[in-house]
Amino acid sequence: MLRLWSFGARPIFPRCRAFHATVVSNATAEAETSAATSSQWTPTSVRTGLIARKRGMTVMWDNHGVRYPVTVLQLENCQVTANIKTVRDDQSEYHAVQVAASDRPPKNTTKQMLGHFKKAGVPPKRIVKEFPVTPDAHVPVGTTLSAVHFVPGQYVDVIAKSIGKGFQGTMKRWNFKGLRASHGVSVSHRAAGSIGAHQDPGRVWPGKKMAGRMGGERTTTQNLYVVRVDSDLDLIYVRGCVPGIDDAHVMVRDAKKKMTQLAYHNNAKGRFEKILPKGLLGLPFPAGTKELAQALPPVIAAPSARVSNPFVPRE
Repeated sequence: MLRLWSFGARPIFPRCRAFHATVVSNATAEAETSAATSSQWTPTSVRTGLIARKRGMTVMWDNHGVRYPVTVLQLENCQVTANIKTVRDDQSEYHAVQVAASDRPPKNTTKQMLGHFKKAGVPPKRIVKEFPVTPDAHVPVGTTLSAVHFVPGQYVDVIAKSIGKGFQGTMKRWNFKGLRASHGVSVSHRAAGSIGAHQDPGRVWPGKKMAGRMGGERTTTQNLYVVRVDSDLDLIYVRGCVPGIDDAHVMVRDAKKKMTQLAYHNNAKGRFEKILPKGLLGLPFPAGTKELAQALPPVIAAPSARVSNPFVPRE
């Protein structure tokens, strides 16, 4: 299956996130056309992401009994609300899929957003985000996305607002070593030290690492391994930790480094067996929907990457 793919052009990755409402209708028509004609993922395709809630962390055990930490992400009625297509000044095109999640009461939603959701045919949502995609990856408006959008065994990036730590010193914020804790130091064990030069330049350079507020900013955790998906409860288990507090909204997308870019470069070099991680034959395209989830087992887990049992002594 992988060897039947032909060499394709390099995907045009978007450089801006701004869009205008007048282009949504044109992009929606193209999405319906592309969904009807093409449903095959290619190494040059960039799929949409999902909006999920971080439910917390737990542990799991692989086939050999090795314990590892996982983070549980849950989808809350994640639906497509618009398809974006914008022509830039240089005549290049920006394509994106707008996704919304977590239903909210209409009385707590502004009239502008109520009209937007009504046009898309979905209930009011708490959060709306858009994900840049390639022109062939538009999804029909109103589609309900499922946890099977991500395949166990692939890698994802998780974007969220990190936990705020308050005002912190240089050792905690920037991993400074600090001064000696015993001899020769007087009340300067955790001090930042010198922050400038002499009369020339006579100022502190911009960007100097100093004490200040830590955390509470948008951050991305890259290349997290998808361990298991549960389509009944819309759960995604990823190995490791993700930013944000419990119950916070996070954005999940295909890993740019280990999935999107690696697939393109291996395809261009003719390494067809390395386009996707070992054991994967393809990805749901243009997205993993509720209809697709009904045709699959409710729980899908990735096999252990370990070849040998680490608890058995080696000869």
